[in-house]
Amino acid sequence: MNVAVLGACGWMGKCHSMGYRNAPLMFPEDGIRTEIRWLVDESKPRLDQLSPAFPNVRTSREWRDALADPEVNLVDVCLPDHLHYEVAHAALLAGKNVYCEKPFTANAREAEQLADLAEERGLVTRVGHNFPKNPVHDLTKEIIDNGEIGDLVLFKASMHVDVLADPNTPFMSRCDGNLAPTGVVGDVASHIFSFIHRLLGPIASLIADVSIAHPHRAYSEGFGYGVINAATKTTESREVTNSDMVILMCRFKNGGRGVIDVSRVAAGRRFMQNYEIYGTKGGVEFRYDEVNRLRFYSGADPAARQGYRLIDVGPENKNFASLLPVANFALGYNEFKAIEVAEVVRSVATGKPLWPTFRDGTEIMRVIDACLESSSRRAWVDL
Repeated sequence: MNVAVLGACGWMGKCHSMGYRNAPLMFPEDGIRTEIRWLVDESKPRLDQLSPAFPNVRTSREWRDALADPEVNLVDVCLPDHLHYEVAHAALLAGKNVYCEKPFTANAREAEQLADLAEERGLVTRVGHNFPKNPVHDLTKEIIDNGEIGDLVLFKASMHVDVLADPNTPFMSRCDGNLAPTGVVGDVASHIFSFIHRLLGPIASLIADVSIAHPHRAYSEGFGYGVINAATKTTESREVTNSDMVILMCRFKNGGRGVIDVSRVAAGRRFMQNYEIYGTKGGVEFRYDEVNRLRFYSGADPAARQGYRLIDVGPENKNFASLLPVANFALGYNEFKAIEVAEVVRSVATGKPLWPTFRDGTEIMRVIDACLESSSRRAWVDL
């Protein structure tokens, strides 16, 4: 399998490239030889630094070069948000299977067009919602599907990163609504929506408040994720046009309710991702600070022993066992990406779609659209 990684020198591009290198080692039973054939990035110096790690790789600053290669059968899109639709659409027209990072597109209409095109042409697709690939969430799904917590009553979730908490933090690309049109809703809240889609089922309606905490920021050339830089003294200020906070309530089609808060401005929350799911018979809770641990409460336990128990997911889960033989050694983000990439490769090799496809990504984009519409109208929106 020959892969073209577009946006290869950024954070996600490197994560995906590591996944392609590690998947054959961690999942040898798949028997699939994967080769990165193209590394594409706008920065020639960064490409020159990265390419020695991938013998015989071709490099370019132009993504169309990789799409024109008839040997490429998987295009991996890790480009800035505003390019996702254009590049994925061109790749599908070129007959390539496509793996696209989230946020999938600018809106559900674009997402649906891509899903339709992929299905018409019989191509395999995948959206990069990787957090649910943590094996701990397999256990959550098993518990829910087995009816162990009963019918959904309440879902609570939070996800916060404090990269923009300081109002003196310089302007970055994620402050620009033209480059990232879905704002924090697509960038961060979509992770929560992917949990909902995987674990709980459809949202029927929601009401959301989407906002910008700090409307102007000093401009500092080249500032972005991974760049540690105090605010520089500058006379140039730029308007922030990309939301950095969303709070919403929702009603699920199965009758449960949800409360979700997400931001990039919660001071001191370097990375926070939690959910709580309460049913008629019990509940589960996940905290990213204990990344492979689930808290589970069952009302079926004897009264004297009722309470939340801690379950450390380990090698009884096949994906976990492929990466670590002992529980509580803790899988991390790059391992979740390795699991995801292995699934993508497996899916393309067999022609069998695996969650989340572009069709699944379209449903998640509908939730993002509804949040933006609700906040604009200041009203409940039905999905």
